[in-house]
Amino acid sequence: MARTYTTQIPLGYKAPHFALPEVMQGKEIHYRDIRGPKGTVVMFICNHCPYVIHVREALVKLANDYKDRGVGFVAISSNDVENYPQDGPMEMAAMAEELNFPFHYLYDESQEAAKAYDAACTPDFSVFDADDNCVYRGELDASRPGSGIPVTGEAMREVLDLLEKGKVVPAEGQRPSMGCNIKWKE
Repeated sequence: MARTYTTQIPLGYKAPHFALPEVMQGKEIHYRDIRGPKGTVVMFICNHCPYVIHVREALVKLANDYKDRGVGFVAISSNDVENYPQDGPMEMAAMAEELNFPFHYLYDESQEAAKAYDAACTPDFSVFDADDNCVYRGELDASRPGSGIPVTGEAMREVLDLLEKGKVVPAEGQRPSMGCNIKWKE
């Protein structure tokens, strides 16, 4: 497990399109299917990463709290399942069902979506405004496994509250997310 941070790239880029299979029903989901009228959260996660395990219940709560307030959510797993079989589609579907994910969990077998979003770690978050411009690439909150800091989703909630009110999300002060590196295919 290599501790990796979200790649800091200039904000303002348009949300890259994707068309990926949803692991529960197998249907193809596009970015346009999950976008919210106020904003959209694209999360790169996986099943086995301790950083994701640490926050996954908070991700469910966050999505449940904001999905009816105009924010769309999606989770994507891009890990190499040949070397990390616990991140395969069947295991993803089992976790999504167990935790009652209120968002689609998509499988990025080609890893093209992760590359398009410049995702580097799990969890890796990008938040887009109503016009699909990236306004946030950062942490859920300051909690990390073993830190003793409670998982609240505070940083992400501040961003989503601003989007919901139609306000500008400040670019300064954004702290990158941290987690396991995405397991790239060789």
